[in-house]
Amino acid sequence: MGKSTRREFLKAAGLGAASLALTGSMPLSAQDGGTRPRPNILLCIADDWSWPHASIAGDPVVRTPAFDRVAREGVLFENAFVTAPSCTPSRGSILTGQWHWRLEEGGNLWSTLPARFAVYPDLLKKAGYHVGVTRKGWGPGRIEPGGRTRNPAGQSYKDFRAFLEACPPDAPFCFWFGSTDPHRPYEQGSGVKSGMKPQDVRVPACLPDNEIVRNDLCDYYGEVQRFDREVSELLGLLKASGDLDNTLVVVTGDNGLPFPRCKSNLYDLGTHVPLAIRWPARVPGGRIVKDFVSLQDLAPTFIEAASLTPPSEMTGHSLIAILTSGRSEHGQSGRDHVLTGKERHASVRKGGLGYPCRAIRTHDFLYIRNYEPGRWPAGDPVDGGAPYYPNWSYGDIDGSPTKTYMLEHADKTHVRKLFELACAKRPAEELYDLRRDPEQLNNVVGVPDYAAARKELAAALQAELAATGDPRALDAGDVFDRYPYYGGQQPRR
Repeated sequence: MGKSTRREFLKAAGLGAASLALTGSMPLSAQDGGTRPRPNILLCIADDWSWPHASIAGDPVVRTPAFDRVAREGVLFENAFVTAPSCTPSRGSILTGQWHWRLEEGGNLWSTLPARFAVYPDLLKKAGYHVGVTRKGWGPGRIEPGGRTRNPAGQSYKDFRAFLEACPPDAPFCFWFGSTDPHRPYEQGSGVKSGMKPQDVRVPACLPDNEIVRNDLCDYYGEVQRFDREVSELLGLLKASGDLDNTLVVVTGDNGLPFPRCKSNLYDLGTHVPLAIRWPARVPGGRIVKDFVSLQDLAPTFIEAASLTPPSEMTGHSLIAILTSGRSEHGQSGRDHVLTGKERHASVRKGGLGYPCRAIRTHDFLYIRNYEPGRWPAGDPVDGGAPYYPNWSYGDIDGSPTKTYMLEHADKTHVRKLFELACAKRPAEELYDLRRDPEQLNNVVGVPDYAAARKELAAALQAELAATGDPRALDAGDVFDRYPYYGGQQPRR
């Protein structure tokens, strides 16, 4: 649809656009005379949102009607994983379609993304797409050291409406809506004030089950719901402009929820994220796909949807075949596992060191390789008490009421094990039997019955990391500790 027509729709829609139903507009055959137009692309990405915290995934408290509707009218992916449980490398992987460990400095938080790594918004822009971003695109980090002049996610716009109004006549568009929800800090008590009932919250087994934690989770849910409301507004604008049904809409998150042993960890609560994709012009809806997918798959998916060929350096795999197949059964992707990994998150260890680790996740097992088990996985402990102790000690864990409670009660019987799971040093290898231990609390790496599984998974992980050029698999991983950290240094005692 041309610029003037979009503007007319937007003007007519006014502020009520968000309330419009997500029903189809004019059939494509009538719009384009039988030829298939290139789709628009809308990526809606939350900041720190874990699976299964969506109502369609069965969560009893959080309400996500916009995400649920995208999933019902499109495809819900139940096994979508980020490549890294940390904002900057995860977003870099989404943009480049590559494993973050291939992105040099871009494999760390608060880094840069070297310009030699192509990103899908630039490739689509060269192909005639109108490209833009609002709020949090790639980052946090600095673009200048990498040789870029703007955020890799696109030119910045005030909001989606301004972006649509600026879209050239008849040009398809690609837009990145980067919410900052549900990233901390939260307004304490906001979840309960909105009507949530703490007693209904399902507390993850890695966290203490008490009123403080339940209320903290309600506050997190409240920000998930705010993100969802904004997604609804964007969909309303697409409906008003007549672009909804030929827009490939993706709703997902960049890493797990900001709680101890979640974000910045390779357990599922750090790496497993919601993902729903809707594109009525090409994608049969009402399906649930259980195949493993990696968010690096989004870039080649967008490239192929635009009738282009993904660059050979992209290690992700296009999801177009799965999306357009109309099927829901296992095995469409050819994947029986997914990989994840982490380098330096915050600068919270002496010498600015990270906590390097890699993992292979199958339907039955999670195997983790910790390359520097002598380091503290959540960051160095900091002595001295308030005000620094709750916030800077174990600094890879975001400051929160839950973290403060766990630190202050770490010596208590009901908290000690959970505190150690989140903060204590870990062995070089971890193995979790997901059939018996879905919440990944009991490391069975030394149990004889699991020796064969451990050996097989360790070999498979090493082989795939080496094949993708991971410095950690090639005895060159120390380079990640030497890259600059652009987030400023955390105070120490």
